[in-house]
Amino acid sequence: MALTKINIGPVHPSTHGVLRLVATLDGDTVKEIEPHIGFLHRGVEKLVETRMYMQSPSYMEKIDYVAPLSYDELYVATVEAALGIPVKERAQYVRVVQLELQRIASHLLWLGTAINDIGQLFSVFMWCFKDRDIVLKLLEEATGGRMFYVNMRLGGLNRDLMPGFADRTYKVLDYLKNRVGEYEEYIESNPIFMERMKKLGVMSREEAINMGVTGPVLRGSGVDFDIRSAYPYYVYEKLHFRSQFETAGDCFARYKVRINEIKESIRLVGEALKKMPEGDALGMPIKLIGPAPKEKEVTVKRELPRGEGMMYMVTDGQRPYRLSIRAPSFINTATLQHLPNGHRLQDLFPILASIDTVMADVDR
Repeated sequence: MALTKINIGPVHPSTHGVLRLVATLDGDTVKEIEPHIGFLHRGVEKLVETRMYMQSPSYMEKIDYVAPLSYDELYVATVEAALGIPVKERAQYVRVVQLELQRIASHLLWLGTAINDIGQLFSVFMWCFKDRDIVLKLLEEATGGRMFYVNMRLGGLNRDLMPGFADRTYKVLDYLKNRVGEYEEYIESNPIFMERMKKLGVMSREEAINMGVTGPVLRGSGVDFDIRSAYPYYVYEKLHFRSQFETAGDCFARYKVRINEIKESIRLVGEALKKMPEGDALGMPIKLIGPAPKEKEVTVKRELPRGEGMMYMVTDGQRPYRLSIRAPSFINTATLQHLPNGHRLQDLFPILASIDTVMADVDR
């Protein structure tokens, strides 16, 4: 049978953004997938070089619009490292609380859309968005923004937590603990979901390491590597963080890692709120920020919801001379050249969903 090429995207609903895939098929068997990217390129790294340091956090949040607070914190932490500014103790706890709430919201969105992509359990899609909205309301209360937050300031935060925030959050955490268990029971009792996720898109431990993937995609292949434990920052060591990993390397394993990460994030938020000290958590006013040392090089990495995010900055007085970003979605998306090969075309979409790609994070 002659090989056939078909075009998927860049406006296909299951590619979640402007991702174009050119699929070479033998019948309905995938022989090769060629990802085409660049439709959303905005030149973030170059634009930052034209702005003063603290004019860029709001722009950074658009790189990953599903977890904007994560990139806000990563950029501000990079500037803090460049200027040698320590983060206040209370602010470290508050940052962890907000980052883990953001991780929960991100994984809930992923879970709902991934299940929707394979045409199963639309009710779970609705449940996930309903529960995610509860988490977003907490972030809105804490930061003042619903989708984009820009709550990080050098050495601390723009806004500290409001009175009673901890009690309101405990109620949400108790609710989410029960809901995650219900999700697992309901989803994993569906034989079609299990058939379409297990033994699909298998990536071995060696392949995952060689391809340079990170985050749940890496940990789903049995590699127990998480920046929060390998290179602890803020108060993760004090909270006894435990990374989550599975060994099967298939789509189901990557699903399971994210489910378990939601549970761990719930625990981390609760423990951080209980251990949080009193005091001031506010950061420096922007107008008081002094120049950075000329030609200083810093590298900061964080565990973002989609994997390892890294920023390399070369300073030059009041603005970065050079900024380079290692975005997790960009590296993880490259696996689409290998994972679907040999599978049927219909299996491409669960595999793509299990990678959890955000195209603004790929193109930047």
